[in-house]
Amino acid sequence: MVSPELTEVAPGYRDATAREALQRRTLWVVVASQVLGGAGLAAGITVGALLAEQMLGAQSMSGLPAALFTLGAAVAAFLVGRVTQRRGRRIGLALGFGAGGVGALAVVLAAALGNVPLLFVALFVYGAGTATNLQARYAGTDLAPAHRRGTAVSVAMVSTTVGAVAGPNLVTPLGATATALGLPALAGPFLLAGVAYVAAGGVLLALLRPDPFLVARDLADQPMPDAAEAAPPQRPGIGATVGAVVMVLTQVAMIAVMTMTPVHMRAHHHGMSAIGLVIGIHVGAMYLPSLVTGRLVDRVGRVPMAVAAAITLLLAGATAALAPADSMPWLIVALALLGLGWNFGLISGTALVVDATVPANRARTQGSIDVLIALGGAGGGAMSGVVMAATSYATLSLLGGALSLLLLPVLVWTRRSRG
Repeated sequence: MVSPELTEVAPGYRDATAREALQRRTLWVVVASQVLGGAGLAAGITVGALLAEQMLGAQSMSGLPAALFTLGAAVAAFLVGRVTQRRGRRIGLALGFGAGGVGALAVVLAAALGNVPLLFVALFVYGAGTATNLQARYAGTDLAPAHRRGTAVSVAMVSTTVGAVAGPNLVTPLGATATALGLPALAGPFLLAGVAYVAAGGVLLALLRPDPFLVARDLADQPMPDAAEAAPPQRPGIGATVGAVVMVLTQVAMIAVMTMTPVHMRAHHHGMSAIGLVIGIHVGAMYLPSLVTGRLVDRVGRVPMAVAAAITLLLAGATAALAPADSMPWLIVALALLGLGWNFGLISGTALVVDATVPANRARTQGSIDVLIALGGAGGGAMSGVVMAATSYATLSLLGGALSLLLLPVLVWTRRSRG
Protein backbone atom coordinates (compact mmCIF):
# COMPACT_ATOMS: atom_id res chain seq x y z
CA MET A 1 0.00 0.00 0.00
CA VAL A 2 1.39 3.41 -0.94
CA SER A 3 1.74 5.86 1.94
CA PRO A 4 -0.84 8.66 1.45
CA GLU A 5 1.61 11.36 2.59
CA LEU A 6 4.05 10.28 -0.11
CA THR A 7 1.82 10.02 -3.14
CA GLU A 8 3.13 13.41 -4.34
CA VAL A 9 6.68 12.95 -3.00
CA ALA A 10 7.92 9.42 -3.72
CA PRO A 11 7.58 9.59 -7.52
CA GLY A 12 10.18 12.37 -7.48
CA TYR A 13 12.66 9.90 -6.04
CA ARG A 14 12.28 7.27 -8.73
CA ASP A 15 15.25 9.00 -10.35
CA ALA A 16 18.61 7.71 -9.02
CA THR A 17 20.12 11.19 -8.71
CA ALA A 18 17.22 12.42 -6.58
CA ARG A 19 17.48 9.35 -4.33
CA GLU A 20 21.19 9.91 -3.84
CA ALA A 21 20.55 13.53 -2.88
CA LEU A 22 17.91 12.49 -0.34
CA GLN A 23 20.25 9.79 1.01
CA ARG A 24 23.00 12.37 1.57
CA ARG A 25 20.58 14.72 3.33
CA THR A 26 19.27 11.87 5.48
CA LEU A 27 22.79 10.98 6.57
CA TRP A 28 23.49 14.58 7.61
CA VAL A 29 20.34 14.66 9.75
CA VAL A 30 21.18 11.28 11.30
CA VAL A 31 24.71 12.52 12.02
CA ALA A 32 23.35 15.54 13.91
CA SER A 33 20.99 13.41 15.98
CA GLN A 34 23.68 10.83 16.75
CA VAL A 35 26.12 13.44 18.04
CA LEU A 36 23.49 14.44 20.60
CA GLY A 37 22.36 10.88 21.25
CA GLY A 38 25.93 9.80 21.97
CA ALA A 39 26.16 12.32 24.80
CA GLY A 40 22.95 10.90 26.23
CA LEU A 41 23.97 7.25 26.31
CA ALA A 42 27.34 7.99 27.96
CA ALA A 43 25.71 8.79 31.33
CA GLY A 44 24.41 5.30 31.96
CA ILE A 45 27.64 3.68 30.82
CA THR A 46 29.91 5.85 32.97
CA VAL A 47 28.12 6.45 36.27
CA GLY A 48 25.01 4.26 36.25
CA ALA A 49 26.66 1.42 38.19
CA LEU A 50 28.35 3.86 40.58
CA LEU A 51 25.07 5.67 41.30
CA ALA A 52 23.32 2.38 42.06
CA GLU A 53 26.15 1.23 44.33
CA GLN A 54 26.00 4.56 46.17
CA MET A 55 22.21 4.49 46.65
CA LEU A 56 21.90 0.76 47.37
CA GLY A 57 25.13 0.26 49.29
CA ALA A 58 25.92 -3.11 47.69
CA GLN A 59 28.41 -3.96 44.94
CA SER A 60 26.39 -7.03 43.90
CA MET A 61 23.57 -4.67 42.86
CA SER A 62 25.76 -2.34 40.83
CA GLY A 63 24.98 -4.20 37.61
CA LEU A 64 21.27 -3.45 38.07
CA PRO A 65 21.25 -0.07 36.24
CA ALA A 66 22.66 -1.64 33.07
CA ALA A 67 20.06 -4.39 33.37
CA LEU A 68 17.22 -1.90 33.85
CA PHE A 69 18.07 0.50 31.07
CA THR A 70 18.82 -2.32 28.66
CA LEU A 71 15.52 -3.95 29.58
CA GLY A 72 13.84 -0.60 28.95
CA ALA A 73 15.74 -0.47 25.68
CA ALA A 74 14.22 -3.83 24.75
CA VAL A 75 10.67 -2.54 25.21
CA ALA A 76 11.52 0.70 23.41
CA ALA A 77 13.14 -1.15 20.50
CA PHE A 78 9.97 -3.16 19.99
CA LEU A 79 7.74 -0.07 20.12
CA VAL A 80 10.01 2.11 17.97
CA GLY A 81 10.18 -0.67 15.37
CA ARG A 82 6.39 -0.98 15.24
CA VAL A 83 5.82 2.80 15.10
CA THR A 84 8.46 3.11 12.38
CA GLN A 85 6.84 0.38 10.29
CA ARG A 86 3.56 2.33 10.40
CA ARG A 87 4.61 5.98 10.60
CA GLY A 88 8.25 6.09 9.47
CA ARG A 89 11.66 6.74 11.02
CA ARG A 90 10.97 10.39 11.89
CA ILE A 91 8.09 9.73 14.30
CA GLY A 92 9.48 6.50 15.73
CA LEU A 93 12.94 7.87 16.49
CA ALA A 94 11.68 11.22 17.82
CA LEU A 95 9.35 9.48 20.30
CA GLY A 96 12.13 7.14 21.43
CA PHE A 97 14.62 9.92 22.09
CA GLY A 98 11.95 11.97 23.88
CA ALA A 99 11.19 9.08 26.24
CA GLY A 100 14.92 8.62 26.91
CA GLY A 101 15.24 12.28 27.82
CA VAL A 102 12.35 12.08 30.29
CA GLY A 103 13.92 8.99 31.86
CA ALA A 104 17.31 10.68 32.27
CA LEU A 105 15.78 13.68 34.04
CA ALA A 106 13.79 11.30 36.25
CA VAL A 107 17.09 9.65 37.28
CA VAL A 108 18.30 13.07 38.43
CA LEU A 109 15.12 13.53 40.47
CA ALA A 110 15.46 10.07 42.01
CA ALA A 111 19.07 10.76 43.00
CA ALA A 112 18.09 14.10 44.54
CA LEU A 113 15.30 12.47 46.58
CA GLY A 114 17.22 9.31 47.39
CA ASN A 115 14.22 7.41 46.04
CA VAL A 116 15.32 3.92 44.94
CA PRO A 117 11.99 2.76 43.38
CA LEU A 118 11.87 5.95 41.29
CA LEU A 119 15.49 5.33 40.27
CA PHE A 120 14.56 1.88 38.96
CA VAL A 121 11.61 3.19 36.96
CA ALA A 122 13.65 6.13 35.63
CA LEU A 123 16.52 3.90 34.48
CA PHE A 124 14.01 1.66 32.69
CA VAL A 125 12.57 4.66 30.78
CA TYR A 126 16.07 6.07 30.18
CA GLY A 127 16.79 2.89 28.21
CA ALA A 128 14.52 4.17 25.43
CA GLY A 129 17.28 6.60 24.46
CA THR A 130 19.84 3.79 24.20
CA ALA A 131 17.53 1.75 21.97
CA THR A 132 16.69 4.72 19.78
CA ASN A 133 20.33 5.69 19.41
CA LEU A 134 20.98 2.22 18.01
CA GLN A 135 17.86 2.17 15.83
CA ALA A 136 18.89 5.45 14.21
CA ARG A 137 21.70 3.59 12.42
CA TYR A 138 19.09 1.91 10.24
CA ALA A 139 17.82 5.25 8.93
CA GLY A 140 20.99 5.66 6.91
CA THR A 141 20.42 2.34 5.11
CA ASP A 142 16.84 2.84 3.87
CA LEU A 143 17.86 4.38 0.54
CA ALA A 144 21.46 3.11 0.37
CA PRO A 145 22.40 0.68 -2.44
CA ALA A 146 23.26 -2.85 -1.29
CA HIS A 147 27.00 -2.48 -1.85
CA ARG A 148 27.15 0.60 0.40
CA ARG A 149 24.98 -0.44 3.33
CA GLY A 150 27.88 -1.18 5.65
CA THR A 151 29.31 2.27 4.93
CA ALA A 152 25.91 3.90 5.52
CA VAL A 153 25.64 2.24 8.94
CA SER A 154 29.16 3.36 9.76
CA VAL A 155 28.44 7.03 8.99
CA ALA A 156 25.55 7.00 11.47
CA MET A 157 27.65 5.27 14.13
CA VAL A 158 30.86 7.27 13.82
CA SER A 159 28.95 10.49 14.42
CA THR A 160 27.95 9.13 17.84
CA THR A 161 31.62 9.32 18.83
CA VAL A 162 31.64 13.07 19.50
CA GLY A 163 28.99 12.98 22.20
CA ALA A 164 29.78 9.51 23.48
CA VAL A 165 33.46 10.28 24.09
CA ALA A 166 32.85 13.78 25.44
CA GLY A 167 30.23 12.55 27.94
CA PRO A 168 32.48 10.33 30.10
CA ASN A 169 35.24 12.94 30.12
CA LEU A 170 32.80 15.55 31.41
CA VAL A 171 31.96 13.49 34.50
CA THR A 172 33.97 15.71 36.85
CA PRO A 173 32.68 19.11 35.62
CA LEU A 174 29.14 17.77 35.34
CA GLY A 175 29.45 16.46 38.89
CA ALA A 176 30.55 19.91 40.04
CA THR A 177 27.55 21.46 38.26
CA ALA A 178 25.18 19.00 39.91
CA THR A 179 26.71 19.70 43.34
CA ALA A 180 26.31 23.43 42.78
CA LEU A 181 22.63 22.79 42.08
CA GLY A 182 22.27 20.83 45.31
CA LEU A 183 22.21 17.44 43.54
CA PRO A 184 24.41 14.37 44.04
CA ALA A 185 27.56 14.60 41.89
CA LEU A 186 26.78 11.33 40.08
CA ALA A 187 23.49 12.81 38.82
CA GLY A 188 25.38 15.36 36.71
CA PRO A 189 25.87 13.19 33.60
CA PHE A 190 22.15 12.38 33.57
CA LEU A 191 21.36 16.10 33.39
CA LEU A 192 23.36 16.23 30.16
CA ALA A 193 21.65 13.05 28.95
CA GLY A 194 18.18 14.49 29.43
CA VAL A 195 18.94 17.62 27.42
CA ALA A 196 20.85 15.71 24.73
CA TYR A 197 18.16 13.09 24.12
CA VAL A 198 15.36 15.64 23.87
CA ALA A 199 17.46 17.71 21.44
CA ALA A 200 18.22 14.62 19.30
CA GLY A 201 14.50 13.86 19.04
CA GLY A 202 13.78 17.44 18.08
CA VAL A 203 16.37 17.40 15.29
CA LEU A 204 14.85 14.26 13.76
CA LEU A 205 11.28 15.48 14.11
CA ALA A 206 12.06 18.78 12.44
CA LEU A 207 14.52 17.78 9.73
CA LEU A 208 14.00 14.15 8.69
CA ARG A 209 11.65 15.12 5.85
CA PRO A 210 10.73 13.42 3.61
CA ASP A 211 11.01 10.28 5.71
CA PRO A 212 13.56 7.92 4.05
CA PHE A 213 11.83 4.77 5.25
CA LEU A 214 8.44 5.81 3.90
CA VAL A 215 10.01 6.84 0.60
CA ALA A 216 11.80 3.48 0.33
CA ARG A 217 8.61 1.60 1.19
CA ASP A 218 6.59 3.54 -1.33
CA LEU A 219 9.16 2.98 -4.07
CA ALA A 220 9.28 -0.73 -3.26
CA ASP A 221 5.52 -0.87 -3.83
CA GLN A 222 6.12 0.78 -7.23
CA PRO A 223 9.36 -0.77 -8.57
CA MET A 224 11.76 1.76 -10.05
CA PRO A 225 12.44 1.42 -13.77
CA ASP A 226 16.19 1.85 -13.23
CA ALA A 227 16.42 -0.74 -10.43
CA ALA A 228 19.23 -3.15 -11.23
CA GLU A 229 18.65 -5.62 -8.40
CA ALA A 230 16.10 -8.41 -8.34
CA ALA A 231 13.42 -8.07 -5.69
CA PRO A 232 14.37 -10.00 -2.54
CA PRO A 233 11.96 -12.41 -0.81
CA GLN A 234 9.19 -10.92 1.31
CA ARG A 235 10.22 -12.82 4.48
CA PRO A 236 13.52 -12.14 6.27
CA GLY A 237 16.21 -14.53 5.06
CA ILE A 238 18.77 -16.52 7.04
CA GLY A 239 20.99 -13.45 7.16
CA ALA A 240 18.58 -11.80 9.59
CA THR A 241 18.94 -14.68 12.04
CA VAL A 242 22.72 -14.73 11.72
CA GLY A 243 22.93 -10.95 12.09
CA ALA A 244 20.80 -11.14 15.22
CA VAL A 245 23.03 -13.81 16.79
CA VAL A 246 26.18 -11.79 16.00
CA MET A 247 24.79 -8.61 17.55
CA VAL A 248 23.29 -10.29 20.63
CA LEU A 249 26.46 -12.18 21.57
CA THR A 250 28.73 -9.18 21.06
CA GLN A 251 26.35 -7.04 23.13
CA VAL A 252 26.29 -9.48 26.05
CA ALA A 253 30.09 -9.85 26.09
CA MET A 254 30.66 -6.10 25.87
CA ILE A 255 28.04 -5.02 28.43
CA ALA A 256 29.16 -7.53 31.06
CA VAL A 257 32.77 -6.33 31.12
CA MET A 258 32.08 -2.64 30.51
CA THR A 259 29.51 -2.35 33.30
CA MET A 260 31.85 -3.59 36.03
CA THR A 261 34.97 -1.74 34.90
CA PRO A 262 34.12 1.53 36.74
CA VAL A 263 33.30 -0.46 39.90
CA HIS A 264 36.57 -2.42 39.59
CA MET A 265 38.57 0.76 39.06
CA ARG A 266 37.04 2.64 41.96
CA ALA A 267 37.63 -0.35 44.26
CA HIS A 268 41.32 -0.02 43.38
CA HIS A 269 41.44 3.71 44.12
CA HIS A 270 41.21 5.16 40.62
CA GLY A 271 39.58 8.59 40.55
CA MET A 272 36.51 9.64 38.58
CA SER A 273 38.66 11.39 35.97
CA ALA A 274 40.58 8.16 35.35
CA ILE A 275 37.35 6.17 35.10
CA GLY A 276 35.94 8.74 32.68
CA LEU A 277 39.08 8.52 30.54
CA VAL A 278 38.97 4.70 30.30
CA ILE A 279 35.26 4.62 29.51
CA GLY A 280 35.64 7.51 27.07
CA ILE A 281 38.32 5.61 25.14
CA HIS A 282 36.15 2.50 25.25
CA VAL A 283 33.16 4.34 23.83
CA GLY A 284 35.41 5.96 21.23
CA ALA A 285 36.54 2.49 20.14
CA MET A 286 32.88 1.45 19.92
CA TYR A 287 32.08 4.16 17.38
CA LEU A 288 35.13 5.94 15.95
CA PRO A 289 36.44 3.03 13.80
CA SER A 290 33.04 2.75 12.12
CA LEU A 291 33.97 4.40 8.81
CA VAL A 292 36.79 1.90 8.30
CA THR A 293 34.68 -0.99 9.60
CA GLY A 294 31.80 -0.13 7.27
CA ARG A 295 34.04 -0.19 4.22
CA LEU A 296 35.58 -3.50 5.33
CA VAL A 297 32.10 -4.98 5.81
CA ASP A 298 31.18 -3.92 2.25
CA ARG A 299 34.45 -5.06 0.66
CA VAL A 300 35.72 -8.00 2.73
CA GLY A 301 32.31 -9.34 3.66
CA ARG A 302 29.83 -9.54 6.52
CA VAL A 303 30.86 -12.96 7.85
CA PRO A 304 34.66 -12.37 7.93
CA MET A 305 34.11 -9.19 9.94
CA ALA A 306 31.85 -11.08 12.36
CA VAL A 307 34.71 -13.56 12.88
CA ALA A 308 37.01 -10.59 13.53
CA ALA A 309 34.53 -9.42 16.19
CA ALA A 310 34.73 -12.74 18.05
CA ILE A 311 38.54 -12.78 18.03
CA THR A 312 38.81 -9.15 19.14
CA LEU A 313 36.38 -9.63 22.04
CA LEU A 314 38.33 -12.69 23.20
CA LEU A 315 41.54 -10.63 23.22
CA ALA A 316 39.74 -7.90 25.16
CA GLY A 317 38.55 -10.32 27.84
CA ALA A 318 41.98 -11.87 28.23
CA THR A 319 43.69 -8.48 28.45
CA ALA A 320 41.22 -7.19 31.06
CA ALA A 321 41.65 -10.36 33.12
CA LEU A 322 45.46 -10.21 33.08
CA ALA A 323 45.80 -6.42 33.47
CA PRO A 324 47.11 -5.28 36.89
CA ALA A 325 44.30 -3.47 38.71
CA ASP A 326 46.44 -0.36 39.16
CA SER A 327 47.57 -0.19 35.51
CA MET A 328 45.71 2.44 33.54
CA PRO A 329 47.45 1.63 30.22
CA TRP A 330 46.44 -2.03 30.29
CA LEU A 331 42.85 -1.20 31.27
CA ILE A 332 42.72 1.28 28.40
CA VAL A 333 43.96 -1.37 25.94
CA ALA A 334 41.43 -3.92 27.22
CA LEU A 335 38.46 -1.56 27.04
CA ALA A 336 39.52 -0.25 23.61
CA LEU A 337 39.61 -3.82 22.27
CA LEU A 338 36.23 -4.45 23.89
CA GLY A 339 34.73 -1.47 22.08
CA LEU A 340 36.36 -2.40 18.77
CA GLY A 341 35.04 -5.98 18.90
CA TRP A 342 31.54 -4.66 19.57
CA ASN A 343 31.91 -2.28 16.62
CA PHE A 344 32.86 -5.11 14.25
CA GLY A 345 29.92 -7.21 15.45
CA LEU A 346 27.28 -4.49 15.32
CA ILE A 347 28.10 -3.20 11.84
CA SER A 348 28.50 -6.65 10.25
CA GLY A 349 25.34 -7.89 11.99
CA THR A 350 23.34 -4.81 10.96
CA ALA A 351 24.40 -5.22 7.32
CA LEU A 352 23.35 -8.89 7.40
CA VAL A 353 19.89 -7.91 8.70
CA VAL A 354 19.36 -5.13 6.15
CA ASP A 355 20.46 -7.44 3.32
CA ALA A 356 17.93 -10.06 4.39
CA THR A 357 14.89 -7.74 4.67
CA VAL A 358 12.71 -5.50 2.48
CA PRO A 359 10.77 -2.32 3.37
CA ALA A 360 7.58 -4.33 3.92
CA ASN A 361 9.14 -6.14 6.88
CA ARG A 362 12.38 -4.26 7.60
CA ALA A 363 11.53 -1.89 10.46
CA ARG A 364 9.46 -4.50 12.28
CA THR A 365 12.26 -7.07 11.97
CA GLN A 366 14.91 -4.56 13.00
CA GLY A 367 12.90 -3.59 16.07
CA SER A 368 12.42 -7.23 17.09
CA ILE A 369 16.13 -7.97 16.70
CA ASP A 370 17.06 -4.92 18.74
CA VAL A 371 14.74 -6.28 21.46
CA LEU A 372 16.92 -9.39 21.59
CA ILE A 373 20.07 -7.25 21.66
CA ALA A 374 18.71 -5.22 24.56
CA LEU A 375 17.57 -8.30 26.48
CA GLY A 376 21.01 -9.82 26.00
CA GLY A 377 22.55 -6.64 27.34
CA ALA A 378 20.14 -6.67 30.30
CA GLY A 379 21.15 -10.21 31.16
CA GLY A 380 24.83 -9.39 30.82
CA GLY A 381 24.49 -6.27 32.96
CA ALA A 382 22.46 -7.99 35.69
CA MET A 383 24.75 -11.00 35.96
CA SER A 384 27.99 -9.01 35.76
CA GLY A 385 27.64 -7.64 39.29
CA VAL A 386 26.70 -11.05 40.70
CA VAL A 387 29.61 -12.82 38.95
CA MET A 388 32.12 -10.17 40.02
CA ALA A 389 30.92 -10.18 43.63
CA ALA A 390 31.11 -13.99 43.75
CA THR A 391 34.43 -14.33 41.91
CA SER A 392 36.49 -11.46 40.48
CA TYR A 393 36.74 -8.94 37.67
CA ALA A 394 39.30 -11.21 35.99
CA THR A 395 36.88 -14.14 35.93
CA LEU A 396 34.09 -11.95 34.59
CA SER A 397 36.38 -10.67 31.81
CA LEU A 398 37.45 -14.16 30.79
CA LEU A 399 33.84 -15.35 30.68
CA GLY A 400 32.87 -12.36 28.53
CA GLY A 401 35.68 -13.02 26.08
CA ALA A 402 34.95 -16.75 25.90
CA LEU A 403 31.26 -16.06 25.22
CA SER A 404 32.12 -14.35 21.95
CA LEU A 405 33.58 -17.61 20.63
CA LEU A 406 30.04 -18.95 20.30
CA LEU A 407 29.87 -16.84 17.14
CA LEU A 408 32.27 -19.13 15.31
CA PRO A 409 30.10 -22.30 15.04
CA VAL A 410 27.11 -20.12 14.04
CA LEU A 411 29.08 -18.54 11.21
CA VAL A 412 30.46 -21.92 10.07
CA TRP A 413 26.90 -23.28 10.01
CA THR A 414 25.81 -20.26 7.98
CA ARG A 415 28.44 -20.82 5.32
CA ARG A 416 27.52 -24.49 5.05
CA SER A 417 23.79 -23.70 4.84
CA ARG A 418 24.34 -21.18 2.06
CA GLY A 419 26.65 -23.59 0.28
